[in-house]
Amino acid sequence: MSKSSLKVVGIGIQLVTHVTLQTSHAIENADEVFYLTADDASEEWIKRLNPKSKSLDSHYSTEISRKHTYNCMVTEVLDALQRGSNVCLVSYGHPGVFAYPMHEAVRQAKSLGYRAVMYPAISCEDVLFADLGVDPGQGGCQTFEATDFLLYQRRFDPTSHLILLQVGVIGITALPKQVEIPNRKGLHLLSEYLFDSYKVDHQVALYEASPFILSDARIEWFCLSDLHEIGFTAISTLYVPPVNKRSPDTNMLISLGLLDAEVHQQMQQSESLFEAVKCL
Repeated sequence: MSKSSLKVVGIGIQLVTHVTLQTSHAIENADEVFYLTADDASEEWIKRLNPKSKSLDSHYSTEISRKHTYNCMVTEVLDALQRGSNVCLVSYGHPGVFAYPMHEAVRQAKSLGYRAVMYPAISCEDVLFADLGVDPGQGGCQTFEATDFLLYQRRFDPTSHLILLQVGVIGITALPKQVEIPNRKGLHLLSEYLFDSYKVDHQVALYEASPFILSDARIEWFCLSDLHEIGFTAISTLYVPPVNKRSPDTNMLISLGLLDAEVHQQMQQSESLFEAVKCL
């Protein structure tokens, strides 16, 4: 195996404060650093940490698809590996969440015999849990990319938390700066699909994590029926709280030993007797 290696890291959502020691060490000690960031301040911080850093933004073009753009980024990273460099690939947020080039770089590097690892980081979903007070362990949580959610008519449980990412760019395959955002038609289609599971006045939230520690996240609550009128951006997330909780399955409660079968039968008999008395 080659001595060259690839470390794929994320710098979280809030500038510097979300960076782990593991990530900063990887950036600082790499022979070459490639990065994709969401703001100029993050870019400057990476360059100060390692002057041998280069942005991959130059690969974006209005003339080619995003998929081809991402593959060009991966090729540049692999070229550095093949030159014998220890490479660090840096992304905004979590490097494994909505990050095709990061996963693809790891996959291809390993297939060529290089050591490649991805370090965990804070994603926008992690910050959403904190800012909105959402516990995914309470009722479960489902996360989808909004366009994928509609295209494949994803099945979901409305009694669980629902998180839809990239809501403002539903159905948009071009670079965001080339098209009007949000896509109102896409929002109309999304609301119609959600109306099958939620009431029109169900309260939902637009959420955008703040990249700076001294500023608040953007949180706007509104009725589901107003979805198409909201000013979503390319980074907006839609949070849909669960509807009324469902009742546990009685047979499963008994099977798991959480409910005594005999006690349950006595309760049923008592309820039947109560109903019979009410009818007299």
